[in-house]
Amino acid sequence: MSKAGALDLASGLGGKIEKKEVLSAVEQYEKYHNLYGGANEDRKSNYTDMVNKYYDLATSFYEFGWGESFHFAHRFNGESLRESIKRHEHFLGLQLGLKPGQKVLDVGCGIGGPLREISRFSLVSVTGLNNNEYQISRGKELNRIAGVDKTCDFVKADFMKMPIPDNSYDAVYAIEATCHAPDAYGCYSEIYRVLKPGQCFAAYEWCMTDAYNSENKEHNKIKAEIEIGDGLPDIRSTTQCIEALQKAGFEASHRPSLPSPPQTLLPLFSSVWQMSFWSHFSLSSFRLTAAGRFFTKNLVKALEYVGLAPKGSQRVQDFLEKAAEGLVDGGKKEIFTPMFFFLARKPHSGDH
Repeated sequence: MSKAGALDLASGLGGKIEKKEVLSAVEQYEKYHNLYGGANEDRKSNYTDMVNKYYDLATSFYEFGWGESFHFAHRFNGESLRESIKRHEHFLGLQLGLKPGQKVLDVGCGIGGPLREISRFSLVSVTGLNNNEYQISRGKELNRIAGVDKTCDFVKADFMKMPIPDNSYDAVYAIEATCHAPDAYGCYSEIYRVLKPGQCFAAYEWCMTDAYNSENKEHNKIKAEIEIGDGLPDIRSTTQCIEALQKAGFEASHRPSLPSPPQTLLPLFSSVWQMSFWSHFSLSSFRLTAAGRFFTKNLVKALEYVGLAPKGSQRVQDFLEKAAEGLVDGGKKEIFTPMFFFLARKPHSGDH
């Protein structure tokens, strides 16, 4: 990796947190989680602080290891990581039936990789909603570089209380983002409110499957590893998501099926640092392999040692490692999916 690449990673570590405060922020973040004695209710009641700390601490790792789109995609033989990510985003746009000129909302948009891709693919205007200041500033810069700053923008807001008028958008989507919500019904209700009648909301959700057993200690350990490694207050079941959609008023019967975890999805149960045991080596995904992960761990350790990265950076990499282990184990045991897909429609007022 080039010297410039290492410096880019170092400069972004900690996000908007003062460099001298990064270690303290890591310690506070860890205390929210079960593995460090935290409680589920504390994570839910303090979700804004918890999620903001998580993305301030982890965003540069994500972008360094994964690129601009922070999500999974099932990857076919002969397909590159970048191609699979783009196809996953195009699928979402096609399911929503997007038409040129429409106004679309991306809920929990990260640094905007998907919104830029979907805007160019479907010729729509996309607003990214995000509550993390560092990610928004990074996203605006990437919009400018990509030349989509006239059609794509961001709004800093909590998706539990959006500062957006009713019936504002022609479509809404969320990619592995609303899993950060402390309450699915509250989040989906806000999405329902800002969506125009007759239009659709599509999402990929992180969920525990029907195979998850809350009485199984190993299952709970895997769940806790995923929660701390990915900034989650809790992980809902697929059934809970559909029930929350219906309670919010959506028609959620149409759910195109994606491959089940044991087949196509299993190689993608990984974190930023581990792409797959089974995938073919490629330079584009080297940083996500076991070797790339080892390299990154030692790079971060060296950057922190010489003072280019703030103290605590290695601790962030450590909890991302926990996520890698939990995601892979959750996939193998078929108790977790990062891409439970649904397409939900907001009825017209006269619909029955």
